[in-house]
Amino acid sequence: MAAYRHPEFLTSAEVLAETLGRDARLRVLDCTVYLKPDPPRYRIESGHATYLEGHVPSAAFLDLPGALSDTTSRLSFTLPKPAALEAAFRAAGIDDDSRVVLYSKGHAMWATRVWWMLHSAGHAHASVLDGGFAAWQAIGGAIETSAPRANAKGNMTVRFRPALWADKDAVLAGTNTVSACTINALSRGVYAGTSETSYGRKGHIPGSRNVYYDSVLENGRFRAADEIRAAFDAVGALDGRRIITYCGGGISATVDALALKLIGVEDVAVYDGSMSEWAADPNLPLTLGDNP
Repeated sequence: MAAYRHPEFLTSAEVLAETLGRDARLRVLDCTVYLKPDPPRYRIESGHATYLEGHVPSAAFLDLPGALSDTTSRLSFTLPKPAALEAAFRAAGIDDDSRVVLYSKGHAMWATRVWWMLHSAGHAHASVLDGGFAAWQAIGGAIETSAPRANAKGNMTVRFRPALWADKDAVLAGTNTVSACTINALSRGVYAGTSETSYGRKGHIPGSRNVYYDSVLENGRFRAADEIRAAFDAVGALDGRRIITYCGGGISATVDALALKLIGVEDVAVYDGSMSEWAADPNLPLTLGDNP
């Protein structure tokens, strides 16, 4: 069985337990967000309350919908400008040499979103806790219920890599050329337009293939490298072209994007606006059904 090309992008609960309290550079961050059903979409709810109910010792809470989103945008979770991103990461106590471990309760996509942001900001030592908070609980990891003492302000410098993000124009260009492979990370029903869930208009971006974000996970953990490779290879995504992942709002798309990075696919971007932006423009095409 092939190993990950970049195993350093994940941290196991066991390794975190061994490192916690022994590495002054370690920064553990709870990135939890909840999406509550509010048909035809979802309502965003902060995970701060459940953070206070119990978290990994020394972990700080990172406010993804607030501090790590451009709240002036009409779209939720929009990537902030580099200067705002730098300020938010510094406020979280992140230094250039910090070893950052990100986790979330519920689904991994909140941690993978923050990981992708850190990765695109040029931080070299960020990882996702594989299996999230549930994995930490499963090994009997200690649980803290009080808010930890705030970390000193960090000194992280953002060295932004715009190639890790795609905008609407880049995605539109990809529908008319063979230069990029676009991957829809949503469920099969949302992709095909048969689900009640939609983003204003049903269907998927023409030409895009479907690799459901949960299909690259098993019990909340990333599947083995061979299984991830098979999932993307099955839709013709591993032919050397640039890959652009998208979803509803640029969150679950980062699960697919990180999975691709784990197996060594380097030319990957996330469409930040995703279907929330695309479907809102009636001039942009959508395709119904199971075919690209």
